[in-house]
Amino acid sequence: MVKENELTSPSWITSKLEVIEKWARSRSFWPLPFGTACCAIEYMGVVSSHYDVARFGYEVVRFSPRQSDLLIVAGTITDKMAPVLRKIYEQMPDPKWVISMGACASSGGFYRAYHVVQGIDEIIPVDVYVPGCPPSPEGLIFGILQLKELIKRGRDRYSRKAEVSDG
Repeated sequence: MVKENELTSPSWITSKLEVIEKWARSRSFWPLPFGTACCAIEYMGVVSSHYDVARFGYEVVRFSPRQSDLLIVAGTITDKMAPVLRKIYEQMPDPKWVISMGACASSGGFYRAYHVVQGIDEIIPVDVYVPGCPPSPEGLIFGILQLKELIKRGRDRYSRKAEVSDG
């Protein structure tokens, strides 16, 4: 039985705004997939019903950089694609995060050629690297969860010591 004073007494939850902000940001990614190769197929597996990234709250996939806060680069990036990737990154609103998925996006993979970017960190800053060729869907989910932990601990774009230069 509920007492009358329990219904009329106010309930308060106190916290710091920064804590609530980090909590909300870490649970509401809107990813933008930038898939160019076989890693993109693995990303498609992550959003399918078998792995179901929706259980973590990351199923709102956006294909517009102005509506996204997480850029997932999956696959080989050539020199012709680099300015496009940089422009997409710059169009994303702050705060924004980047996951480099696979060996090709992280280090150029087995393409040691003049036309392949040897890691997207030459173009844009990267928060989490997911290794593999191609990486497994479980690996990408683990990378997303690692990014979630980075945000909860307070690391975001504004607290970085070194940014990638425009050159």
